[in-house]
Amino acid sequence: MTHSSPHGPPHRPVAPARSGRSPRALLTALLGCVLPLASALLLAVAPPVAAAPAAQLTEVTNFGDNPSNLRMHLYVPDNVPENPAVLVAVHYCTGTGPGFFSGTEFASLADRHGFIVVYPSATRSGQCFDVSSAQALERDGGSDPVGIRSMVRHVEQHHNADPDRIYATGASSGAMMTNVLLGNYPDVFQAGAAFAGVPHSCFANNDGSGWNSACAGGTVDRTPQQWGDLARAAYPGYSGERPRMQIWHGTNDDTLRYPNFTEQIDQWTNVHGLSRTPDSTDTPQSGWTRTRYGGTGDQTPVEAISIQGAGHNLPQSGMAARAVTFFGLD
Repeated sequence: MTHSSPHGPPHRPVAPARSGRSPRALLTALLGCVLPLASALLLAVAPPVAAAPAAQLTEVTNFGDNPSNLRMHLYVPDNVPENPAVLVAVHYCTGTGPGFFSGTEFASLADRHGFIVVYPSATRSGQCFDVSSAQALERDGGSDPVGIRSMVRHVEQHHNADPDRIYATGASSGAMMTNVLLGNYPDVFQAGAAFAGVPHSCFANNDGSGWNSACAGGTVDRTPQQWGDLARAAYPGYSGERPRMQIWHGTNDDTLRYPNFTEQIDQWTNVHGLSRTPDSTDTPQSGWTRTRYGGTGDQTPVEAISIQGAGHNLPQSGMAARAVTFFGLD
């Protein structure tokens, strides 16, 4: 910022006696020169104007059909491209969207890679998502999946999001919802990452409790074909491409037992028409065993990561970045 220089005194000194000006007049003239100069100097060294605040989580209301009164929070980084990708990040039981925003690494990854994150919040008692009712387990049947689909549509309409780059992830109840969303809306979601979840329809019950002890305990054992049929039944007649799935589970999970890891692999390999024999097996880091099905690259149809000794506490540090790589968002 430039400033016009104040007019200075004449270059040739003028003696008071010869000019006829009184000492008071001279003092006034001197101050008239010095004060503007001082002001200009202060402006010149003033600190720069503070940058605009970084992107913040905001709540969106009236986002569309929302039969179960979910809440929606949205994180739009400052650097999103013209047609950004969208990640739906779904919290665990007792959690909230803002809590999942602050407690996971997805927002910082969104800052780095320029995608939008939607954080749904369950509002029922216990703050679990509905992954058990008949309405929730079929496309547009009602309940939470319909509200989440409305959130995605809202972002597509109001932020010019790319409909071919919509993804879902979640932990525990949110991981179960990730499985449900990919079964109900295979034409909406391109891929999902489920941290400590269960297969689509594993939690189904008719008692309204929202809980299925057999599934949680890891005693629901179906064939890959049976699991695949349940996922396909959520959207009868659909014959298009199916979303890719990344599955994470700790071997010591005492809330949603470890057999659910295998059952999810059964479901999604069958949905993709793949063999249950992995194309590759490796150890990305100590204690991790990763198997890939239908390919060996970062964006294979199905990828499964078993975490030795981990409990019901996923995702841990660095895992969100692996999910973002699986989505292709990095």
